[in-house]
Amino acid sequence: MNYDVVIGLEIHAELKTKTKVFCSCKNEFGAKPNENTCPVCTGMPGALPVINKKAVELCIKSGLCFGSDISLYAVMERKNYFYPDLSKAYQISQMVNPICIGGGIKLSNGKFVRLNRIHLEEDAGKLTHISKSVGTLVDYNRGGTPLIEIVTEPDFSSAEEVDEFLKRIREALVFAGIADCKMEEGGMRCDVNLSLKPKDSVIFGTRTEMKNLNSFKSVSRAIEYEIKRQAEVLNSGETVVQETRKWDDAKGKNLTMRSKEEAQDYRYFPDPDILPIAISIETVAKLKNEMPELPQARRDRYVQDFGLPEYDAQILTSSKYVSDYFEKCVKLFTVPKKISNWIMVDLLKLVKEQEEFSFPISEEDFVEIIKMVEEKTINKTVGLQLMEKVIETGEKPRVLADKMGLLVTISKEQILDLLRKLKAENAKVAEDYKKTPEKVVGFIVGYVMKNTGGKANSVLVKELVGQVFND
Repeated sequence: MNYDVVIGLEIHAELKTKTKVFCSCKNEFGAKPNENTCPVCTGMPGALPVINKKAVELCIKSGLCFGSDISLYAVMERKNYFYPDLSKAYQISQMVNPICIGGGIKLSNGKFVRLNRIHLEEDAGKLTHISKSVGTLVDYNRGGTPLIEIVTEPDFSSAEEVDEFLKRIREALVFAGIADCKMEEGGMRCDVNLSLKPKDSVIFGTRTEMKNLNSFKSVSRAIEYEIKRQAEVLNSGETVVQETRKWDDAKGKNLTMRSKEEAQDYRYFPDPDILPIAISIETVAKLKNEMPELPQARRDRYVQDFGLPEYDAQILTSSKYVSDYFEKCVKLFTVPKKISNWIMVDLLKLVKEQEEFSFPISEEDFVEIIKMVEEKTINKTVGLQLMEKVIETGEKPRVLADKMGLLVTISKEQILDLLRKLKAENAKVAEDYKKTPEKVVGFIVGYVMKNTGGKANSVLVKELVGQVFND
């Protein structure tokens, strides 16, 4: 039987705040276990939470990224369940009155994926399972970290659509300074709700939820696996069980964790210790004015204003750092395509193995080298060698090029004189050039370079060969 795939996502992203969402403990990754904790974030009796204004503002900004409506009245609620990483046995979250409602993202295939909501909540602690005999250790440092949860409608029908959507979410949150989204640190996580239904049926099938997905690749693999698993269950005449399943990336399969809860199982009710959040129209307008240009807008501008191909624009805006670097370079030297080529072909390969990177050369020095190549003071090959030396020594490009004797000191007229001499003294070369120029141009360029001690600009030499030998 053929099936339609139905997928919805719950995406969690840790917000870039200095402190936790309901207390003054540091919000940082990598601290010693239980170092950043207090009676509030561990839920001690009598401890009262105070909401982090910055976290609320970042949640509003996330909604502005994706066209959500911003609620002027929002309520924090208690989501009740017992789990060892939540010492107070409830999570402060939002259900009935979230901060952001609706919105969405248009994918490259034209589909508009709708958002149901974006709400603010706190993260739980982290469990480390040692062994059955030793037990499990709990680190509450992460408990109370401010999160946004982005809940989509079940609009996806493939792993490819999910992958594109997640990358678009991540780049927008990073560009807007809302979250770092470092998946390896748990800064962005995704739960996948997936079901199959008979082809063209309007009735959804039974869904499962998959957790423990900590990379884009894991999400795609998990989706493909679950589609196949559910299809096999249905084709065998059995029924898919509504449950939460844990993805094991090493084994490439998922396993049952627990039966899937519904919203009513959590007994949501307004948190009596936190007043409702009143958000003014003026606050929303102020935050909207603070929003930076988002990746898609930058891509469009690069194509329209700079004349870059779509591919270049996509690569340059895949990282905020790279995009900002490119823009600074263009302000220094208005040759966008040349700069784009240098960044994509020569600079990015220097940092391709690094997860978080910065280019090892300043925008000013990088542009100076490109200028020297464009001015034909040096050729591209020498330019790359010079860039390596600038990175190694930290010296300025022109100073270093002069020290190394890399600067071209042969004038255009000197090159023309050598070409005319070769033509006059070697009739066979002149004749061969007329018949098959591509076969002898290398010899001609080599002659000039040899007779100038390698000081001539080879690009300029090639340009002048035709001028002399076609006369």
